[in-house]
Amino acid sequence: MSTDLDDLPALLATNEDGLLPAVVQDAASGRVLMLAWMDAEALRRTLTTRRGTYWSRSRQEYWVKGETSGHVQHVRSVELDCDRDALLLRVDQVGPACHTGAPSCFDTHTLLADEQHH
Repeated sequence: MSTDLDDLPALLATNEDGLLPAVVQDAASGRVLMLAWMDAEALRRTLTTRRGTYWSRSRQEYWVKGETSGHVQHVRSVELDCDRDALLLRVDQVGPACHTGAPSCFDTHTLLADEQHH
């Protein structure tokens, strides 16, 4: 299903700050790359340009992933979850996804639970 971009604000069940989490996944491998935040405008920009565009809570501004680093995200698909309060973006990631230089923001090896070590 696709939607009119003007209808996005009414479609999204955002939090009190007008944001919803966006889980970003590698389209080829399925690996989770990062979690970012979007509002209706960031989502509209992402859908229009097919480049991952997010809301920076710390800087209070929009940012296009890779704009300064060159590690861009080419967005293949965007899905809204059943409660309309989270997004899943499948992307082709160029270079590392994490600002630390790691391929994924989940490469910290801070494992909080593991079936093999209970």
